[in-house]
Amino acid sequence: MSSLSFPPVRAVGRGATWYRGDSHIHSVRSDGGELTPEELVLRARAAGLDFIATTEHKAAAEPGAWGHLAADDFLIVLGQEVTTKTGHWLALGLRPGQSVDWNYGVGDGLIDQCLDQVHRVRGLCVVAHPHVPYASGDFMYPFQGFNVVEVWNGSWTSDQPWQADNEVALAEWGRRLAADIQSGSWRPVMGNSDTHLEGQIGIPHTVVFAEELSTEAILAGIRSGRSWIAESAAVEVSFTAHVEGRIAGVGERLATHGGPVEVRAAVDGVPAATVSFHTDREKVHRAVVPGDGAGLVQWYTTAEESAFVRIEVRHPDGTVAALTNPIILF
Repeated sequence: MSSLSFPPVRAVGRGATWYRGDSHIHSVRSDGGELTPEELVLRARAAGLDFIATTEHKAAAEPGAWGHLAADDFLIVLGQEVTTKTGHWLALGLRPGQSVDWNYGVGDGLIDQCLDQVHRVRGLCVVAHPHVPYASGDFMYPFQGFNVVEVWNGSWTSDQPWQADNEVALAEWGRRLAADIQSGSWRPVMGNSDTHLEGQIGIPHTVVFAEELSTEAILAGIRSGRSWIAESAAVEVSFTAHVEGRIAGVGERLATHGGPVEVRAAVDGVPAATVSFHTDREKVHRAVVPGDGAGLVQWYTTAEESAFVRIEVRHPDGTVAALTNPIILF
């Protein structure tokens, strides 16, 4: 088999930094897909992405379809959309030629062994668009065993049926978060385009802090929650918490020793946006970014008052431009 049959697991990258990627895309090899792998990679690079994941319906990445498209500065992660009878999920980080069974439902008792198959190769299992309004897509499995939840699929508001309930998915994850953090089993969120058609790729995508541009490092960043979601590469967000000279970023834990915590959110690329801060007491603070789209918002709390803090950045019409995983305070 040619060395170009499958893409390499590492690209040159820019060292330890933030990388942008879309981990839910479909080529002409999936039902409803209109773009070739070549067209998808071209458009992903034009959208400012550093990586994509192949997630064809019901099938592994085809040998020879993606390997020749890899580049020194662009990573292609192998994956699959597992379209079961009672919910869809993404298997990310599969081995070349590896495929995951999809022909079952919640009552068949097969989901755990399929999740284990992915975890054995250090892959990620992602709950995909959990509230789509059709029977095979409405997610019926417990979240236990899944690593990540896709709360943002495609344009925030869309006429595509699988992209109809982003607001519901985000709200459900937000309600679970406090209890999940307390039990030590919280699941980070991610956002992907679920591209099938022209003009969709990268809307939205996940911005991940990784030690390098490799499959292992990218998946580690997503798994740990060191990530946030952007509607496009024009959106920049920096979100940090500070106490007595110590700093934590998205997905990290901050030891406060009871001291006051300053939370900072720097936003660029979203004119007149509203930045809202959310904790285990739900939405606790909001501020408006100036009309030019760049601004710094600060808020103060303590670990006693807030077990975690996360932010949402919304346009004036209420649609989301960016959102983050939490910073955990203790």
